[in-house]
Amino acid sequence: MKTFMLRKEDVNTKWYVIDAEGQNLGRVATKAAHILRGKHKVTFTPHVNCGDAVIIINASKVSLTGDKLNKKIYYNHSGFPGGLRERTAKTMKESYPVEMVERAIKGMLPKTRLGRDMFRKLYVYENDTHNHEAQKPERIEL
Repeated sequence: MKTFMLRKEDVNTKWYVIDAEGQNLGRVATKAAHILRGKHKVTFTPHVNCGDAVIIINASKVSLTGDKLNKKIYYNHSGFPGGLRERTAKTMKESYPVEMVERAIKGMLPKTRLGRDMFRKLYVYENDTHNHEAQKPERIEL
């Protein structure tokens, strides 16, 4: 018996929609990363981008547990001296909810070229409308 290895030519991509309204950020992120990576498939191959595309709607209505809104801090650095910028989760949720969800998911993907390709299949929207109806996405309940 030989081990099955999927080739990139044989990958079939499906589309999924995750509604983040009222869900915890970490739960949404882990489910999305799992699907983007392709680990939910029987044909999972670690060195091939065999994952599916994920659409996340209602990113502005995602929840954080505990006192993370005030204590969790997101850092950015411009690369110049004194270029460190700090923002709390509350600021991120109010002003940049899409970036907050994307950062949570991106941190769970591989830090390689393959991980960047997987991240390109992620589409996050602030409200409940998206423009991917032509792909006939399947809805996933958490």
